[in-house]
Amino acid sequence: MLNIIWLSFFFIAFITGLYRLFILGDSAIFNEMTLATFTLSKTAFEISLGLTGVLCFWMGIMKIGEKSGFITLLTRFLNPLFKRLMPEVPDNHPAFGAMVMNLSANMLGLDNAATPLGIRTMQHLHALNPLKDTASNAQILFLVINTSAVTLFPLTIFTYRAQMGAADPTDVFIPILIATYASTMAGLIAVASVQRIKLYDPVILGYLAGFSVIILSILLYFSQLDQDSMQRQSSLASNFIIFTLIILFMAGALKRGINVYESFIEGAKDGFQTAIMIIPYLVAMLVAIGVFRASGALDISLEIIRSTLANLSIDNRFVDALPTAFMKPLSGSGARAMMVETMQIHGADSFAGRLASIVQGSTETTFYVLAVYFGSVGIKKARHAVACGLFADFIGIVAAILIGYLFFA
Repeated sequence: MLNIIWLSFFFIAFITGLYRLFILGDSAIFNEMTLATFTLSKTAFEISLGLTGVLCFWMGIMKIGEKSGFITLLTRFLNPLFKRLMPEVPDNHPAFGAMVMNLSANMLGLDNAATPLGIRTMQHLHALNPLKDTASNAQILFLVINTSAVTLFPLTIFTYRAQMGAADPTDVFIPILIATYASTMAGLIAVASVQRIKLYDPVILGYLAGFSVIILSILLYFSQLDQDSMQRQSSLASNFIIFTLIILFMAGALKRGINVYESFIEGAKDGFQTAIMIIPYLVAMLVAIGVFRASGALDISLEIIRSTLANLSIDNRFVDALPTAFMKPLSGSGARAMMVETMQIHGADSFAGRLASIVQGSTETTFYVLAVYFGSVGIKKARHAVACGLFADFIGIVAAILIGYLFFA
């Protein structure tokens, strides 16, 4: 599946380039596409280089957390749920603790912390995987949930909206939370259908109901705050929680008589090796996406959709936000650029500007996460991970569009 998608980016780009060269007379198109291969190769390396320090630090912290016993406590709390979702993973396995930390960081909007924690989870799960070049069921479920994970505090989106002159930058908070929750549930259902996980199990339903109540409570609380209070309190909560966890890990390790510094260095060395390992996977994925984008295939697709909807007399205002939707599974920075561009052209408080913001917060970047997480353990055969991840993206984007019309049309 991943092989077909990767090749498709290049072949579609080539065909589109031929069309623009011979039909539209664009003699510079192949120069732009070739330039994209060099630019994105450099970008992939710079991303990996930028991740090196972050990976070293957070994998060092995770090593302390593992030895302190704190992660074991987290694992025990969620073990009944994990045991049913990932039956091949032993009870109270370290992967579960790392998974909780990763998903928590994602929910708090702490991307820099979430990535190394996710890689650590994938490495733990890979140790149980008998087929080292093929993703296991547990790895696929984790990846799909990760790429569609609920984000409670989309601070980056609020910041961009404020910079672009939005009267109330946080007015998309509730729509984003609803859309990303729909994406997460869609991803879970998709994987459960393929892997025959019984989601109607009373334990699973109980946990999901509990999580839903927590999210709803947070939603109700923050929806009553003004813009400044929401941004200040959400930022404070996110950073306070993550730094408190660091201190708890260290305190727990000290209580057990563990050399905290040496434990950190041990984990940090793993982080450095991981950063080197993911470079080829990032280069492969980002170059393919860059060539596809440079060819103009995305723009042509949007025009076809816009014309088709107009001919059918269907409201096509949402098409102005589709560049963000199309780029989101492919490139986080690309989607962010599309969101900003939409707000620049149409206005931050326009329907398109708000919808692009909701779409940006509805899902994670599937192909980037897949390249980094699977690349960190050398997985080449993704099985149903891509299809389930893209299904979650699709549902999240559709939900974002419907919610956008409900709130702002």
